[in-house]
Amino acid sequence: MYKFKKNPDLWQRFFLREQIIRTIRNFFYKEKFHEVETPILLPALIPESYLDVFETFLKDRHGNKKRMFLATSPEASIKKLIAAGLGNCFEITKSFRNGETGSIAHNPEFTILEWYRIKASYKDIMSDCENLILFLYKNLKSQISAFQINKLNHKSLSSVLKMTDFEIVYQKQKINLAPPWEKLSVVDALKKYADIDFDDITEKKKSDLFPAEKLAKVAERKGYNVNKNNSWEEIFNQIFLNEIEPHLGTHGKPTFIYDYPKPMAGLAKIKENEPRLAERFELYIAGLELGDCYNELTDYNEQKARFQNEFILIKKKKKTKVIADNNFLQALKTGLPPCSGIALGVDRLVMLFTDSYSIKDVLLFPLD
Repeated sequence: MYKFKKNPDLWQRFFLREQIIRTIRNFFYKEKFHEVETPILLPALIPESYLDVFETFLKDRHGNKKRMFLATSPEASIKKLIAAGLGNCFEITKSFRNGETGSIAHNPEFTILEWYRIKASYKDIMSDCENLILFLYKNLKSQISAFQINKLNHKSLSSVLKMTDFEIVYQKQKINLAPPWEKLSVVDALKKYADIDFDDITEKKKSDLFPAEKLAKVAERKGYNVNKNNSWEEIFNQIFLNEIEPHLGTHGKPTFIYDYPKPMAGLAKIKENEPRLAERFELYIAGLELGDCYNELTDYNEQKARFQNEFILIKKKKKTKVIADNNFLQALKTGLPPCSGIALGVDRLVMLFTDSYSIKDVLLFPLD
């Protein structure tokens, strides 16, 4: 807290954070969404091999212990509510992911916004993203004008949040938020930025659509270090992070990058006409990854098979073994309606609107 005493103007970032969170709620209330509160301490999780989780133990009054976990996202809990008939809903909550330190965009404890639309597709959520960000922009811009007109003690506000018509500045990049935003498929981005044809690193008709050795040869020619234990997804991620991600949302417009390879499907539906691709997008603005959206998988058997595969990968990667959320699977079995949802990082959104280089700059109590 010494930093605030030394430089009181730092409070302006957190006043803006407060306003951003209030405005997010107002947006979804305006859209007639229900706000929900789901648990942070959970007895079971969706197995996700790319995450490290926090585990702890719950003691009963007799001292008996039960393994528990901190939520990595509210996704499973919200989907249970949707399967029970809730309808369109959102939540702003804390989530926890272990090992996420030493990065300007990660903190082990972070704030996440998730929302879900019933009978909607990921294209509808793209529109939601555009509308939400513009709603935030207009609201924050009007707040700046009010502060300036009233000459309140917010002199640093206009310098922290640099705005012109539909334009923000993040780390010297000018980004125009006026729709339409760039929409780029992963297949096209792979060719455009990495000069790789998707057909050259996958198979169309074999049982194994994603042979790791096929992608490994391409990656090795490019100078990447790969070994026989690397999965197709691990090799692809190296290429994506180094050759594609730096170009996303950095050409004056936000970017939706969509239709990810099936190994990166998460809980997303697979495209009907292309079994190698999943109906998923991520949102980037000025190089910041802000959101991850799916057309939600509603097939119980497919989800159960993915759970089993994730457990194999968790063991292979020596990650913390979790207890499977079978209640989530049961919710799918009883019937999750067609829907699409997104997880959006609130801290990164605050970074964007306050032109903050690091996530630590927008958290009152960042972990060192």
